[in-house]
Amino acid sequence: MTIQQISSFAAGEWIAPGAGARNIASAVTGEVIATAGNNALDVQGMLDHARNVGGPALRKMTFHQRAKMLKALSVHLGKHKQAMYDLSFNTGATQADHLIDIDGGIGTMFVFASKGRREMPDGHVYLDGEVEQLSRNGTFLGQHICTPLKGVAIHINAFNFPVWGMLEKLAPTLLAGVPAIVKPATNSCYVTELCVRLMLESGILPNGALQLVSGGLGDMLDRLTMQDVVSFTGSADTALKLRANPVILENSVRFVAEQDSLNCSVLGPDAAPGTPEFDLFVKEVQREMTTKAGQKCTAIRRIIAPEPHVQAVIEALSARLAKTTIGDPKLETTRMGALVSASQKRDVLEKAAIIGHEAECVFGNPDDFVVDGADADKGAFLPPMLFHCSDPDAALRVHDTEAFGPVSTIMGYRDTDHAIELANRGQGSLVASVITHDADVARKFVMGAGAYHGRLYFNNRDSMKESTGHGSPLPHMVHGGPGRAGGGEEMGGVRGVMHYMQRTAIQGSPDILTAIGERWVPGAAEVNAPAHPFTRRYHDLAIGETIHTAPRTVTMEDIEHFAEFTGDTFYAHMDQAAAERNPFFPGRVAHGYLLLSFAAGLFVEPNEGPVLANTGLDNLRFMKPVEAGDSIKVRLTVKKKTRRNDEYGEVRWHVTLTQQDDEPVAEYELLTMVAY
Repeated sequence: MTIQQISSFAAGEWIAPGAGARNIASAVTGEVIATAGNNALDVQGMLDHARNVGGPALRKMTFHQRAKMLKALSVHLGKHKQAMYDLSFNTGATQADHLIDIDGGIGTMFVFASKGRREMPDGHVYLDGEVEQLSRNGTFLGQHICTPLKGVAIHINAFNFPVWGMLEKLAPTLLAGVPAIVKPATNSCYVTELCVRLMLESGILPNGALQLVSGGLGDMLDRLTMQDVVSFTGSADTALKLRANPVILENSVRFVAEQDSLNCSVLGPDAAPGTPEFDLFVKEVQREMTTKAGQKCTAIRRIIAPEPHVQAVIEALSARLAKTTIGDPKLETTRMGALVSASQKRDVLEKAAIIGHEAECVFGNPDDFVVDGADADKGAFLPPMLFHCSDPDAALRVHDTEAFGPVSTIMGYRDTDHAIELANRGQGSLVASVITHDADVARKFVMGAGAYHGRLYFNNRDSMKESTGHGSPLPHMVHGGPGRAGGGEEMGGVRGVMHYMQRTAIQGSPDILTAIGERWVPGAAEVNAPAHPFTRRYHDLAIGETIHTAPRTVTMEDIEHFAEFTGDTFYAHMDQAAAERNPFFPGRVAHGYLLLSFAAGLFVEPNEGPVLANTGLDNLRFMKPVEAGDSIKVRLTVKKKTRRNDEYGEVRWHVTLTQQDDEPVAEYELLTMVAY
């Protein structure tokens, strides 16, 4: 068998294994299949290359350009999934596991590409929140903005997800405009290396945006600055050692950790045997115990059920676990493959023995189980092992010891408060699930357990067909947790991008804020339009371009006609005495939506032109009532432009309605699609 040489990619060059390289064995056969590592890597050169080449190249791109780059990478990787599947079988992963790791990683990158286009500007500065008025007359304002850090992100990933673990960190990093140095766990780095090669060979990434360390980092962390970020996934012990690095502490280097977690799943008090929730609960636990051979940071480690139902859960869960076929992951009949390595198998057995001091093993014997198509002694195979802790209040180790494999412990609770107490005994988890059809139980868990868990997953008969599962972190939602789970957050859509950007408070005049944010701020200079803006194409329109309309008088006939035509005969518009009793109105007043209709009539250009569609209206508010006899006029200003494709872009208009005394009546933002 040819032993694969797993290289690093440093400063634009592939570096083969060298001094300090270590062998990597197949999880299935135990045979050496690869070697990786090189103690002679020029880590300072890698950091310099990222900071001086990759960073500037990424920061020249807008958020939308970087989002398009992520989409192109996703499409490219999708065309080469099979090659990664074939290689990943050696990690012990089944085809179903590949869908979580490889397809899941590509899907995560797709989501960040989409969110970058939809939720971030086509510019270089991200505006965080609304403008703050810091002065009486609005000449001095404040705004929070985010800009890319000028350093490099060091991604230290775990062995269990060699593709997803990399891409879920890489996507928000690149979208932020920060280059990355990826360091996968050595046991499965050969899969990561292939994925990195595919991305680099595509030519999609700018030079210096992505580098790879296959093996150890050397003293790279000793060379970091306040502009760098470390994002880590792994054990709590390793996280503590890395976080305690004097340079990281001295320079306040951002450290995002996702680590050990005693996740739990709670069977609600209403979910008795025979209910859809009971069956769903057993199915979810069995899946989380066996997927990736239990090597998931979100796997269920503690099963918490009402004391009267504990035995029923044990019996039902044992029956499902007994049907789990363990074997060569390449076999279509295999439902659970091997752990990643022999050392990982030993670690799981050691942790299971610790749990065994406080709990009884009620299913699974590591000394007696069947493996299809492989040798149980040569490969890193284990059966699912279920423990029962009869006294969870007195127990300690079942709440602080994670066997990172197909091992879980069931325990009983007396009432909902007791279940919450047990769930929180883990001292911080990535996820806790509650299977219940009782909304009051769900709310009670949120209030009692929310502070201890990064994600609370509720499921029942109503959502079970479409739910994604207890153990599935989604790119839209934060992935992380307090305390033992590391205290960090990953993904979460744009929230994840912010880990790699600096939030800065800027203060200045409306013109200054407009120039920085490329979004017109009320009070900033208005640009005189050379023609009606609805006659001008997207690329011709300027931020701040404004028209002021002629006034229109609102009559009582207008108000009554609108009421009759629409059916909106609310008393404030039709009953003078009732309207006068209302403290907000002087008497009968015009409908707010009548005013909006009149506003559109004042600023619209009726002839065919580049405006293709009105797609929405945001942030509408009414500030002052309008009576019959009042007149209104409109200011229409180009607030923001966002290019959507080569044919058209979105123009966001700031619309202000004022009365004859120039007092504001209403304000909103109009969205239109305008031909490019």
